[in-house]
Amino acid sequence: MKSKTLIQILLGIVIIGLAVALYMSVMKPVKFDNEYTKRRDACAEKLKAIRTLEEAYKNTYGCYTGSFDTLFNRLMNEDSLRVVNKNINYDKIPEDVDINEMTEADQIKAGYVSRVTEYVNPIDNLRKSGKFKLTDEEILNLRYVPYPRDKKYDFDLKAGFIEKSGYQMPVFECLVNMEDLLADMDHQLVVNKIAELVQNQRFTGWKVGDMTQTITDGNFE
Repeated sequence: MKSKTLIQILLGIVIIGLAVALYMSVMKPVKFDNEYTKRRDACAEKLKAIRTLEEAYKNTYGCYTGSFDTLFNRLMNEDSLRVVNKNINYDKIPEDVDINEMTEADQIKAGYVSRVTEYVNPIDNLRKSGKFKLTDEEILNLRYVPYPRDKKYDFDLKAGFIEKSGYQMPVFECLVNMEDLLADMDHQLVVNKIAELVQNQRFTGWKVGDMTQTITDGNFE
């Protein structure tokens, strides 16, 4: 009787062990996909912010930059963005004159309108637009890939020019490879994910911009 009971207990333990193993085998890829998505989203937020800064840099200096130090220092510390404001001199406009019926050149010539040029800080200008709310500290941390947590390294940032229709067009690219982003995750599942992306002819990582095209899209969008 004791032998039969012992066998039943052992069988119960085996069954529980198999159930746990089955559960783990099913949940392992699910957990991987959840973590993969979380890391993609974290990278996407940073890459979109970097793109915003690169576009501000181009609007200010006429090109992109492949240096985070240059990108942050010039945008944050220089009053270099040229802004032209239109001022209407209402006290000089006769009551019988409708300036909306005049060209801007005629408005300026008559003294009804004046143009005032000033130079402002690009980051301050972005913040005033309401579309960019990062603090200085958050801006300086944009360069770092958010994962793995125990490793601190920069996104790969490049910039240059390509010829298009006889013109030199500025381009930039900022990216992180999947191997680096998922370095601390299950190796075989990472290999499988990369193989899946290659098979579908997709870039094996996350990026914005492109060094061969005049686009600033992100492949996560």
